[in-house]
Amino acid sequence: MTLDPDTLDFAKGNGLIPVVVQDADTLQVLTLAYMDRAALDETIVSGEATFFSRSRGGRWRKGETSGNRQTVVTITPDCDRDALVLAVRPMGPACHLGTTSCFGDADAPGLGRIARLEATIAERAAADPATSWTARLLAEGPKRVAQKVGEEGVETALAGAAGPDEEVCSEAADLIYHLLVLLRARNLVFQDVLNVLAQRAEAAKH
Repeated sequence: MTLDPDTLDFAKGNGLIPVVVQDADTLQVLTLAYMDRAALDETIVSGEATFFSRSRGGRWRKGETSGNRQTVVTITPDCDRDALVLAVRPMGPACHLGTTSCFGDADAPGLGRIARLEATIAERAAADPATSWTARLLAEGPKRVAQKVGEEGVETALAGAAGPDEEVCSEAADLIYHLLVLLRARNLVFQDVLNVLAQRAEAAKH
């Protein structure tokens, strides 16, 4: 977090800056909060999201009472430097109502579902292989998982060539799941794949 607070415009908001809080992995918007200079300074020093509560009239570190703290990954100002995006890794629901986000009750919509599934696979890795298919696959090693990816790839291709839409989507879901398990077995994450795509897109520009 190399942000210089002195470069931000707190005056425009009478000492407060709006902060969009976003899950660093799923990119889901979790909440909208506010910071004064003291809350931002504490966030930078502690590495945990700390805000100014307009209702309480003072500093408020997320999770102080609930335990649902938010570890800060990045702090990014907007072009006018009077608003921030806080990318965090939440340790529980962001909303006081117990939902993942304050904006509706959906959990990791859209492509964020990939990151949520990846997190679930990481959790299941420590489970009993006798009761968890994911743990069993990981225990059998990358070659076994790679075999399953091949099988699911063929089934997806066959469904895509002649099956109904529902079958295509179902087989594709199986393929994506097993691909994520394979990445886990190889100590890789989906972001590593996205990095390659980003590099290819950049190379294509030139």
